[in-house]
Amino acid sequence: MWELVEHSTLDQNSAYKYIMMCEYFAETCVVAKVDKELVGFITAFIPPERPDVVFVWQIGVDSSQQGKGLASKLLNELIHREACEDIRFVEATVTPTNKASQALFRKLARTHNTTCDVSEFFTKDLFPNDTHEEELNFRIGPIERA
Repeated sequence: MWELVEHSTLDQNSAYKYIMMCEYFAETCVVAKVDKELVGFITAFIPPERPDVVFVWQIGVDSSQQGKGLASKLLNELIHREACEDIRFVEATVTPTNKASQALFRKLARTHNTTCDVSEFFTKDLFPNDTHEEELNFRIGPIERA
């Protein structure tokens, strides 16, 4: 995961973060492989105080797989997992310039015939430098499991 992010435009977290997510939140982390090579992933968790929400921390798709619907497949795999049986909402933060992620979450809402509410969340002044954009909160749901 760390290597895939290293070669992308995603915010790079420590290798330790990816190891911890897969160890402690394996039920809500999803990977996709082609010929045993990682080509996509989702790191996510269910906030303890909001058990009806799965928060998507990061989605990464290798450039060789972009445009093939892999991110949508990973999201749908996530929400249909047993660990997410009580999930009614998917949440994520997205920067205003990340049009691909915005489109992905709006598509998820359309696919599940529900709403995608966008609101201000982490303002730019919260970040330690002037280069990070604000993060908008995307809330998709309610989601009905089929």
